Amino acid sequence: MQENLHSPQRQLIELRMEHADLDNLIDIAAEQAPVDELTLRRLKKRRLLLRDRIARLERLLDPKEPA
Repeated sequence: MQENLHSPQRQLIELRMEHADLDNLIDIAAEQAPVDELTLRRLKKRRLLLRDRIARLERLLDPKEPA
């Protein structure tokens, strides 16, 4: 059971959920007046880091075959 909680597939799902949550937070923060630019930049930076981690995990789980 512990193996399943920390599997790369599970991590990928959790990262995608966190990325979607950040998308929503960024949308909400961008609509608020006045816009908190610092918070918005931090959220966007976190979202980019998550996107990189997701891409790395996807490559690990589905490596491209050599041509």
